Order: sequence, then structure tokens, then C-alpha cells
Amino acid sequence: MPERFPGYNVLQKRHTPSWDEQTRRVIDRRLAMSREPRFFTAGEWQTLNALCDRIVPQPKHRPPVPVAAMVDQKLTKNLTDGYRDARMPKQQDAWRRGLNAVDAEAATRHGLPFHAIGAAEQDDLLRLMQQGELDHPAWAGMPCELWFNQRLVHDITAAYYAHPTAWNEIGFGGPASPRGYVRMGFDRRDPWEAVEAEATPAHTPRTTPRHG
Repeated sequence: MPERFPGYNVLQKRHTPSWDEQTRRVIDRRLAMSREPRFFTAGEWQTLNALCDRIVPQPKHRPPVPVAAMVDQKLTKNLTDGYRDARMPKQQDAWRRGLNAVDAEAATRHGLPFHAIGAAEQDDLLRLMQQGELDHPAWAGMPCELWFNQRLVHDITAAYYAHPTAWNEIGFGGPASPRGYVRMGFDRRDPWEAVEAEATPAHTPRTTPRHG
């Protein structure tokens, strides 16, 4: 797939009025994040990485966003969202229970943990999870569809789009402090924002006159 914002690199804003020192420190910590788990066990880490690959598949032409490591850091520090569905256990417990249940479901159906089954089988399990149709005892009363929406997809996508590599893909300039954004209307762009490439039309309309 062609890049939507060719040549754009949000890190070039580092020494411009777009970012202040606090912004630079935050982004530096994200770029220097350890790729080794501190919260998850080795088995949970393998399952988490496999789930990240299915939820946010990444292109091969650039270094991947360390999504699993960012989720691990959130749980290591127990950085919660400030709210929780009453039917869900606390964040750390929910993640451990969910990963254990995913592996139990995979083992029941395919005789292997989730990370060891094929992509199609993984997607089938995720589809059943999203639809609330998984019921292995390992879920221990936690609704699988809530875990899918409120922990799995929520935490993985939030981690992905908190990284500068993902910002490059969507043309995002990073935090709005201190410069901020001025042109807030639809299809308007401040001069320091990324320029999106023009889409190539899938079909070229007929331009020659028709007779008869």
C-alpha cells in the first residue's frame, strides 16, 4: 500500500515550536522502551504478541511499533483508565485471565496455545470472542466479548497510536502543546501539518465523446 503521507517524519518536529521539553521527554521514553516483558510471563508474552499481530498487523517495510511492550508497561505501572465496567475484574487480573482463557480455548479446539495455531484459526477465535461465543471455564465469569472490546482491542490500539511510527502513518503531528492547531475545520490543514498524497482513482472516467 502506498504511504498516505510520503516522506513525513513526525520526529522532525523535535526542535520546532510544535514540541516543548516535556513532549520531547515523553516521546524519548516511548522510543527507548524495553522490548522485554516485566509484567507478563513468558507464555503470556507469546500469546500477547500473537494477539497484537492479529489486531494491528504491521507492514514489513519499517520497524514495528512495540505494541506488546507498551501494553506490558501499562500493566507494570498499573496505569488504569480511571473507570471500569462492573462486570470486569481489575485491569491486571483481566489481562492475565483473558490471556489464559485465549490459550485454553485454542488448546481445546486445536491442541496448541494461541500463538502456535495458524492465522486463520486465530482470527476465528477472535471472531467468536467478539461475538461472545467462547465459554471455556478459564474465563471464570469474565464475559469474553467485554474482554475483547474493553481490554484487548482498547489497550492494543491505544498503545499502537501512542507511538510516533503510527503518527507518521496518519499524518499526526504529536501533542498539540505548545503550538496547538488553528485550522480546525473539515479538510483544512495548518502549514506545519503533514501533506496527504493525492489518492489515485481506481477508475478513470471516460473522457472521449460518445456518438450515436
